[in-house]
This record gives sequence, C-alpha cells and structure tokens, in this order.
Amino acid sequence: MRRISPGLLALTFIAVLAGCGGGAKQSAGTDGGAGSTPAPAAPPSATAMPDKSPYDQGPRAFDQGPADKTAAALGEKLFSTKGCSACHAFGKRLTCPDLAGVTQRRTARWMENQILHPEVMTKSDPISHGLFATYALQMPNQHLTESEAKAVIDYFKSRDARGAAGSKEGK
Repeated sequence: MRRISPGLLALTFIAVLAGCGGGAKQSAGTDGGAGSTPAPAAPPSATAMPDKSPYDQGPRAFDQGPADKTAAALGEKLFSTKGCSACHAFGKRLTCPDLAGVTQRRTARWMENQILHPEVMTKSDPISHGLFATYALQMPNQHLTESEAKAVIDYFKSRDARGAAGSKEGK
C-alpha cells in the first residue's frame, strides 16, 4: 500500500483550490432562469438515501449518439482551463476517478448534475456520495453554464469514442 506524504496531500489540496475555480462565472443552471437545470434536492436524511441514483437511470451518455465535435472542442478547453486535469485523467487515476469510459458508465443527466452541482450531489446522490467517500475530495463547483457542462460531456464522449475505436482496432 502506497503512503501519501502530508506535503503531497497539502499540495494537491492547494492545487484543487487554486486551479479549479479560475475564471468562475455564475451558472445559468443555478439561478432558476429559463432553461436552467435546478440543483438536485437533498434527501431528508442520510439514512433515507436511495440505493440507486435517480439521475443515473436510462441510457448511458455514450449510447445517445456521437459527440458534437465543436462542443467537444469547447469541452476539452474547459476541462483544461478550469483545472479539471489536476484531479482527473483518462486511463489512469490521479487524486479523483479515472474518466476513461465515464460516458459508458453514467447518464448524461447524472454527469451534468455532477458538473453543475457537485456539492449538492455529494450530499444527495448515492453515487456521488460514494465517490466522495472513496476519494475524500469534494469536486469544486466550476460555475459552468448548462451548455458548457454539456460541452464537457461531449468531450468525454469523444474521448470514449476514441478509446472504443482503438480497442476495436487492436482486436
């Protein structure tokens, strides 16, 4: 079992705080405006938490058609400029979950809520709550708009499509 030094843990925490909030702006998804995605409601108590996420029911994001290339390019830029890559990678675990295959594991609705309202999801969604328990880091709210969150999801779909194409070629 690898032991993480206190200095590295502190440095990671500082990087998350400093790198993840840059360029924040108020999300259209949190102000209740027209077309916004409301924040998920917190459950009455932790003991009343359901076994399955209400946001992760239905087809996986990957199965809902190919990624929009223009949106995926914007999503890639946001992933980089918002500092998401400080904690997340594709094909390996950093300090938070490996994102390879995320669109094959989760619905677009779950990912959108996780991106737009991570602090609420950690408290109200069993999947997000479990991720927080496993990684012991709260994903910061980047204050993305709903369309920006969807662009990040398109970026994830494009990455997963490349991974799926690569694995088919190798067989």
